[in-house]
Amino acid sequence: MTSDQDPDGFDRDFPTRIVLDRIGDRWTALIVGRLVDGPRRFGELKRGVGITAKVLTQTLRGLERDGLVERTVYSEVPPRVEYALTSLGESLRGPLEAVREWADEHVHEVLAARDRYDEGTSASTARQS
Repeated sequence: MTSDQDPDGFDRDFPTRIVLDRIGDRWTALIVGRLVDGPRRFGELKRGVGITAKVLTQTLRGLERDGLVERTVYSEVPPRVEYALTSLGESLRGPLEAVREWADEHVHEVLAARDRYDEGTSASTARQS
């Protein structure tokens, strides 16, 4: 990138891409959405999001590594672990709420577009046979 070029946050080699990849991850918005009301235990997140234990563990580790989620282990028997948003994670609340509102507003249009596409693809496949 030369000095007269604007940085492109969508370019795979630009540092902003790391953050975009994290918040664009399949599970991040759902997990953050479950944590906005307060700390949750692993099982609560697993059931609430509908995710496998392996993928939830991987995603929570990534969110913790990126400073969006904190993990607290309580020295109890059996051990209790809770996950909560950090202040950085809390700052995602507004942007993710805006995306959720957009989804609520446009879900019918998206579903109609899918139906049209699927009908066109099926018709195209039938004509080629």
